[in-house]
Amino acid sequence: MALLKSETGTVEQATEATTGESGEGMPEARGADLALIASAASVLLAWHQFYLKGNKTRGLFIGLWPPTILAFSSYLNQRAILDKLDQSLLSSTGSFESLRKMLVE
Repeated sequence: MALLKSETGTVEQATEATTGESGEGMPEARGADLALIASAASVLLAWHQFYLKGNKTRGLFIGLWPPTILAFSSYLNQRAILDKLDQSLLSSTGSFESLRKMLVE
């Protein structure tokens, strides 16, 4: 839920729909889904290399990819949240600046 300031200066509450009229999901949700799919695929590839092909070194190397993919996805989601917070705080007073500093640190 986001707070929006209308042209008259009043604050209104708005909710964001998860799907638009075109049926597309939110970008953050699609990015998270893509990261989960990529992580699962790399786990399967690592198992394939380790057990079926017998290449244990390559299997272990590929097995390190999922945490990296998920960590990068988490970072991008956190940056998107902070950007939305910055946008919402730009229109409000400075009283929320301490809240933003607390969230960033």
